[in-house]
Amino acid sequence: MHLLIIGGSDAGISAALRAHELDPNVEITVVLADAFPNYSICGLPFFLSGETPDWRSLAHRTEFDGIRLLSNHTAEAVDASAKTVHVRGREDGAKALHYDRLIIATGAVPVRPDLPGISLPGVHLLHTMEDSFAVQQWLSERSPRSAVIVGGGYIGLEMADALTHRGLKVTVIERTATVLPTVDPDLGRVLEEELRQRGVEVMTDRSATGIERAGDVHGLSVTDQQGRKVTANLVLVALGVRPASELAAAAGAELGVRKAIRVTRRMQTNLPDVFAAGDCVETWHRLLERPAYLPLGTTAHKQGRIAGENAIGGDREFAGSLGSQAVKLFDLVAARTGLLEREALDAGFDAATTEIQTWDHKVYYPGARRLRLRITGDRRSGRLLGAQLVGHCQSEIAKRTDIFAAALFHGMTMEALNDLDLTYTPPLSSPWDPVQMAVQAWTSHASMTTQS
Repeated sequence: MHLLIIGGSDAGISAALRAHELDPNVEITVVLADAFPNYSICGLPFFLSGETPDWRSLAHRTEFDGIRLLSNHTAEAVDASAKTVHVRGREDGAKALHYDRLIIATGAVPVRPDLPGISLPGVHLLHTMEDSFAVQQWLSERSPRSAVIVGGGYIGLEMADALTHRGLKVTVIERTATVLPTVDPDLGRVLEEELRQRGVEVMTDRSATGIERAGDVHGLSVTDQQGRKVTANLVLVALGVRPASELAAAAGAELGVRKAIRVTRRMQTNLPDVFAAGDCVETWHRLLERPAYLPLGTTAHKQGRIAGENAIGGDREFAGSLGSQAVKLFDLVAARTGLLEREALDAGFDAATTEIQTWDHKVYYPGARRLRLRITGDRRSGRLLGAQLVGHCQSEIAKRTDIFAAALFHGMTMEALNDLDLTYTPPLSSPWDPVQMAVQAWTSHASMTTQS
């Protein structure tokens, strides 16, 4: 049996590794558009900051036992009836590859707005290793003193940190009311304050409308919707991603949420013997119990593993995603899992949210730091629906969010979460961990609002 996989990032390589693990006799070919299998997209800001100076650390594996890598080959068409994929190599031209089972793992591509000047030298998008090389070359050869980042989401904030780390004066332009719009505005403003304290200029409620040359040969100017201009020597456009689903759609695959490839929980498409996984597909949302689009590396790895197993005869289902994610911004970490209150209300829950501020460990032990926890639950059932945390990078923000994620995954109520037997020692926590303190505050608030 020949298993052909299009795409060699998180989902594609995970699929190949799982299939080979279960059946070493399966012939596996991975078609890779570049020369960097299994590279870490999430690590690109840390390469560009200089904190991870060798790019090979992000794409450190170039060979995999039992897996044939067809690097620098682009898949141009899939013929599902003939079970053939037409590819074109940079050096050896076009060829047709036959498959018995196919996994499409084409990932996502950056949103490229119809923005005048977006193709000017010094204007960059960031998603691939080659993108990062282009930015690194501009930084090394042109020595820019300033940068404008269009977009205040995860990549935009991480790159604000990275470029500040390299000594650039950074301006972030974000079209929404606060940066990181995937958390509630109050927490977004905490991140804005951290940015400003680090010398980053933050401009919210601003949309970029054009980019043009300005000043010297390396100068650029970004104009907003009111005609105001910000000048810089480097512009990074970071407006999120969209699923790279065109290849699958042209072959007859059905599309769903945000034009991502529609798949079952077994990662099957509507095409015979064709599976799909990763940032190009819909994601089953475990709380909402319906498809969503959540392009996350963690999800891609899980989906790829399931696709690889099922493509060689397995019968596993994707358990679903909660959208758990975290971002480090200088010394702060912001994380979330599950639903925000507005999302929960839209889904029909009787949602209520409370927030507490408390210490990450016993205050009498040196180094205690404040952290903020905001949790959302359903008043009718007492079920946890979501959590958001912001605090110092040494306050275990991500791991405390993971406690909430585990509780959400298993449908726990607030009371059950409060009963968890969590660890305690004064340098690390309190007898009631901040997670449980937040739960107790929510329970008390929900009880009072129900009585009223």
